[in-house]
Amino acid sequence: MSRRTRGIVLAASVAVAVAAVVLSALVGGPRPTVPTATVEPARFRVRVTADGNLAAVQSTPLTAPMKPQVPFTLAWLVDDGTLVDEGDVIARFDASQLEKDREDGLSDQRISDHRIGSAETTREVNVGKLDRDVDVAQHELEVAREFQTTDHLVYSKIEIVEAQIDTELAETRAEHARESQGIQTDLSDAEIELLAIERRKADIKVEQAVEGLAALEVRAPHDGIVMLERDWRGNPVRVGDTVWPGRPLARIPELDEMQAEVYVLEADAGDLAEGQTATVWLEADPGISHRASVDRIDPMAGRRNRRVPVQYFRTVLALAETDTETMKPGTRVRSEIVIADLEAAITVPRQAVCNINGRPVVYRWTRAGFEPAAVELGPAAIGRVVITAGLDAGDVIALRDPTSAEDETATRSDASSSAIVPGGAS
Repeated sequence: MSRRTRGIVLAASVAVAVAAVVLSALVGGPRPTVPTATVEPARFRVRVTADGNLAAVQSTPLTAPMKPQVPFTLAWLVDDGTLVDEGDVIARFDASQLEKDREDGLSDQRISDHRIGSAETTREVNVGKLDRDVDVAQHELEVAREFQTTDHLVYSKIEIVEAQIDTELAETRAEHARESQGIQTDLSDAEIELLAIERRKADIKVEQAVEGLAALEVRAPHDGIVMLERDWRGNPVRVGDTVWPGRPLARIPELDEMQAEVYVLEADAGDLAEGQTATVWLEADPGISHRASVDRIDPMAGRRNRRVPVQYFRTVLALAETDTETMKPGTRVRSEIVIADLEAAITVPRQAVCNINGRPVVYRWTRAGFEPAAVELGPAAIGRVVITAGLDAGDVIALRDPTSAEDETATRSDASSSAIVPGGAS
């Protein structure tokens, strides 16, 4: 050790000894048996770093057709980041299944038409036959009534009864023929209605296939850059994928206004709030900073990678200005969000804050020893927390709970040992 170093160490030792003597003279009585510190106002600033990507504030989504309500097979798709003009084809779906459905529907239409025609012919034949049966039965009834033997002087009683039976039989046959005619007509009409339903089903099938064939191409609604949508694994939709109606395929962002979507660790997001200031750096141009502010924060934390259990809060940063020359959708960014920035704040280590009956307290050194002082907590950082009320500059506080069992044991077993000088912790 050099002479100069030894001198510095000796001077520090003398300063500590003098501080101990002064404290003993000021407070008198017992000396603290736990580490202490003197609180003084100082600047307190908490910043959180997060990375993410740029995204357009406004964009036009491109989705799979909503009709027909059947899955599509993607046959062709533009590359991610392709410049397109209004009306350009973005995606095209496989038409083979829809063409098959259309042909099947047309075949069902022809079959239904043939069955309906056959049923109508059968109905006409059956109804005509029943009409003849009704006519015959009615004629027999009229003959039976006209030539019914009722004269007791001419005909025997048996002949009169037989004639009466023949008349009743003719009436029953006529009634039965009329009822059979009505039942057969209703059955034929019901059969034709069922066949008509099958015909309408075939019509719907053909209409859906035709609508699907007309919607097999997704076109750009305006000029721009195509950004393909990605699934939860981060993979974009690919040719050959089965796509359900309404599924997002891509989007065309408007490049005039950009925002940064960053991910803040769940452990760092305790005091994160909308409106806080932030600074954004593009990884492609890290030498230039861009002013921003917190615009939105997701209400629930989530994983960025399903295989990694670390959770983040997705946070949207509104940029003060958009540089269209350097800012493009998907560009990697690094950000720094200012959680708190106080010019003169009293801070204490986290372990100095204790809890009595659910309220935070800090043990302050007095002539009578350590006494709990109720405090109000403010913003916090790793290892330190702001005290907004309850402590004053110059107060000497315990850096841990002096009433714990181990501290009491240490006080009884080492009552004659030298105390740690207040202010020994920074």
